[in-house]
Amino acid sequence: MPAASAEALDFQPPSPDRMRRFFRLARWYFNPEFLGLWELDLSRPALFVGNHSLHGLTDAPLMIEHLYTHYGVMLRGLGDRGHFRVPGWGRFLVRHGMVLGTPENCSALMKAGQSVLVFPGGGREVMRRKGEAYQLIWKQRAGFARLAIEHGYDIIPFGSVGPDENFKILFDANDVMRTRAWRWLAARTRIEEMTRGGDMLPPITRGLGPTLLPRPQRFYFGFGQRIPTAPLKGLEGDRTAVWQLREQVANAVEQQISRLLHYRSQDRLSNWSPVRRALAPLAQTPGMKQSRSRPAQVPPAALARSSR
Repeated sequence: MPAASAEALDFQPPSPDRMRRFFRLARWYFNPEFLGLWELDLSRPALFVGNHSLHGLTDAPLMIEHLYTHYGVMLRGLGDRGHFRVPGWGRFLVRHGMVLGTPENCSALMKAGQSVLVFPGGGREVMRRKGEAYQLIWKQRAGFARLAIEHGYDIIPFGSVGPDENFKILFDANDVMRTRAWRWLAARTRIEEMTRGGDMLPPITRGLGPTLLPRPQRFYFGFGQRIPTAPLKGLEGDRTAVWQLREQVANAVEQQISRLLHYRSQDRLSNWSPVRRALAPLAQTPGMKQSRSRPAQVPPAALARSSR
């Protein structure tokens, strides 16, 4: 897919009614709730930045549908390169509004005044491992902050809770890389390079009972106040300014996740049916302390990686 392709800019979303019909079953099954949107001015485009979920297939589409059908905001998602290497899958995503997550594509969308959705954790956050529920795994990625400053885009931080518990992880990348077979392959093939050091190894999971059907967790989305970048105009090349903005956004996302976890603990008792509570048990979440292992100082390569 070429950078900043005409296909990305010429995308025509479906009608709101068609999108509502398409997501009717998913809305019923996951019963999503959205907090904080009514407090935001959504008349101006923004860069929406949040946490990605295990497998990454259920939460973003419902959020996109809600913003489009209720507020008229069509989010254009920036997709990890791994999506576009799967035959047919990348083309399907493009037809539904996603673009390859390159700086060129993001810049083109911003110049066109479109709202953009990015998950800085990319594929690694989708390929979660045991005990990583709701942690931000952004590594040194700061490209989204640099581009927001360059184009004067406000950032809207958001968190999502529920999708990480759709499935139970039985076997993850750590388990795979400890096996003799992996060590044998790593010594003789390019498998580590192909899987980005194991980052793109999907976990083996189980959903509802012994099936692959996701557990009927209720989804919660929380949106924070806009973070303006206008005061940073001209500083997109300043690594310290970019990293500080990136950390401000990460902290805001973590605050939304914590808020939603607390909100859910009360909502689950009063608004979940007994059947949903029985079929969708909650995982033990480690809180935010582990996700705060991000470097306090600007890593030397912080700007070398683009958002993916």
